[in-house]
Amino acid sequence: MGIALTKQSIDLGIVTANGPAMLAFYRDLLGLKHVGEMAMPAGGVMHRLMCGDSLIKLRVMPAEPALNPSAPGGIQSAAGLRYWTMTISNLSEMVKACSDAGAPLVVPEKEIRPGVHIAIVTDPDGNWVEFLKMG
Repeated sequence: MGIALTKQSIDLGIVTANGPAMLAFYRDLLGLKHVGEMAMPAGGVMHRLMCGDSLIKLRVMPAEPALNPSAPGGIQSAAGLRYWTMTISNLSEMVKACSDAGAPLVVPEKEIRPGVHIAIVTDPDGNWVEFLKMG
């Protein structure tokens, strides 16, 4: 028996100790809608941001987590969750906005197959964020 979804989107949790910079990247630069903030029982705060129908949970810790930091270097550098993708219509504009804001561009805008273009930037913590444009 497969999973019986009750919501047609995902919630993605990003853990950081770099709250102001991460919130500025996802909310202010990328334009994700901030729909809430709540204190967490173990300390810190969770910001809830909407990415279409998906919820991005930005969990700000009071101090840098000590165990299992993410390996730098993107897709080929380690196993596990390495990047996430947003399908957008304004790829060139977002690449320019991210570049102008100082977000590192790790994969410049390119066509990966006919009609499909991508670019990948990093957020302030070094997580890879892929933008994909179809058509």
